[in-house]
Amino acid sequence: MPLHYIYLIVAVAAETVGTTALQASDQFSRFWPTVVVVIAYGFAFFFLGIALKYIPVGIAYAMWSGLGIILIALIGFAVFGQRLDLPAVLGLGMIIAGILVIQLFSKTATH
Repeated sequence: MPLHYIYLIVAVAAETVGTTALQASDQFSRFWPTVVVVIAYGFAFFFLGIALKYIPVGIAYAMWSGLGIILIALIGFAVFGQRLDLPAVLGLGMIIAGILVIQLFSKTATH
């Protein structure tokens, strides 16, 4: 796997941690989850910035946000007990399909 995809994966993971901590921060009223939000988003944008040296911004952002949405939906279900209805699940499936189309068929995405 090319190193720039590793940077993007780290950015997605950090963004996912930050967003999970954002939910746990209770609107920034809890100190430690708020600290995690700030640090995790800092890491996320730092590594996204590095990935943007190699991946076009539209492709990188589509993958970063799409994967983040999927992971946060799974964490919301597993950790916070948030349920998704059928249209939401179908929409998440379309996001996954879109990421796969970019990776498998686009000549814009770097490989």
